[in-house]
Amino acid sequence: MAKLSSHLRTFLEYLEVEKGRSILTVRNYEFYLQRFMKWAKDPDADELDQDMIHQYRLYLNRLASRGEGTLKKNTQNYHLIALRSFLKFLARRDVKTLSPEKIELAKQGSREVAFLDANDLERLLEAPNQSSASTIVKLRDRAILELFFSTGLRVSELANLKRDQVNLTRDEFTVRGKGDKLRVVFMSHQARHAVKAYLESRKDDSQYSFIRHDRASQGIKNQESGMKNGMHPLTPRSIERLVHHYAAAAGIAKKITPHTLRHSFATDLLMNGADIRSVQSLLGHASITTTQIYTHITNQQLKDVHQAFHGKRREEE
Repeated sequence: MAKLSSHLRTFLEYLEVEKGRSILTVRNYEFYLQRFMKWAKDPDADELDQDMIHQYRLYLNRLASRGEGTLKKNTQNYHLIALRSFLKFLARRDVKTLSPEKIELAKQGSREVAFLDANDLERLLEAPNQSSASTIVKLRDRAILELFFSTGLRVSELANLKRDQVNLTRDEFTVRGKGDKLRVVFMSHQARHAVKAYLESRKDDSQYSFIRHDRASQGIKNQESGMKNGMHPLTPRSIERLVHHYAAAAGIAKKITPHTLRHSFATDLLMNGADIRSVQSLLGHASITTTQIYTHITNQQLKDVHQAFHGKRREEE
C-alpha cells in the first residue's frame, strides 16, 4: 500500500483542474494535509483509523497558534475538512482507507458579527477627505471605502477588480467570487460618484481599478499582470491596512477590517427590510446557513414582539 504523501500531488491537481479551486485554496489544502502527514509520520492509506483521527483532533485542539493561544475551532475544522476531502478523493479512486464520513467536525459557537453603526460609518467614509494624503490618494481611498459598503465585496474581489469590469453607466458590475462563481453587485449613487471621480483622475494605463500611487510603483513591470508602464495594484493586505488606518483616524476604537464593511453592508440591508435570500445572493454565499449569522442582530420582528408584550403588568401598576 502506498504512503498518503504519494497521492497528495494528484489530489491537489484534481482540486485545481477538476474542482476549479483557486491557487490559494489549493495551497491551504496542501498545508493542512502536510501537517497531518508530518504528525502521523506519513502512514499508508489503509492504516488510518478512528483512533488516529481522535488523537489528531486532540493534537489540533492543543496546538499553539501564533500569538493567539491555541487554534480556533474553525481553523481546526479547516484541517479536518481538507483531510475529509482527501479521503473522499482516495475512495473515488478505489484506494482502501478510512471512510471520510467517520471524520466529524468540531462544534463551533455562534459567530460574532462586527459591523459599524451609522455614525461610525459616516466618520469612516469621510476620513480620507480629512487626511493629508495627495488628492488622488484621497479619491482612491474614498472610492474603496464607498465601494466596500455599497457592494459587500470581499477584499480579494476588490483588489482584483479591473477597470473594464466596472460599469459606471448602469451602476452595477459582475464580480468573480469564491469558487469561481459570478455574481452581480450594485453601486450606490455615492459609490458610483466616488469611483468615477477616482478613475477619471488617473493618467496611467493600468488595467486594475485600484493601484498604488507612490513613486516606487511607477514604470516598474508588474510580473503578475504583465504591465510595462502601469502601476502595481493594491494588494489585499495593503487594503486591509488602509481600512485600519482610516478607522483609527476616525476615532473608531474597535478593530475595523474590510470584512467589517461587508458585515455592515449585510446588516444594513436586513435592518431595512431586505429578505435573507436576497442578501445571500448579494453576498455570494453558497449556503443560506452562512448568511443566517446576521439574523440574530437584525431581527426587527423579535424587537417588535418584545416591545409589544414585555413588562405590560408593570405598566398597569
